[in-house]
Amino acid sequence: MSTEVKVPALPESVSEATVVTWHKQAGESVERDENLVDLETDKVVLEVPAPEDGVLGEILKAEGETVTAGEVVAMLTEGGGAASSGASAPADAAESAPASPP
Repeated sequence: MSTEVKVPALPESVSEATVVTWHKQAGESVERDENLVDLETDKVVLEVPAPEDGVLGEILKAEGETVTAGEVVAMLTEGGGAASSGASAPADAAESAPASPP
């Protein structure tokens, strides 16, 4: 199951914002309320938190793109930190194996 990450309501008299910084990359685990992305308007920088625990599945709006209130900027998929750390373990083992022979 996927969950949409949407642009929150923007301040009064502001119609759009710019994606400034993604704090997570696709495939990384996120926790509920963790800041995923910063959006900048002409008045303020807004933090967009993760609506629930999961994995950042797809980033739909890249840094520098313009977005409006309610627009979907990313998708979260089910799966917690276990999936992410499990994927990292084989990579760590593969990296340490070549270091052993010399």
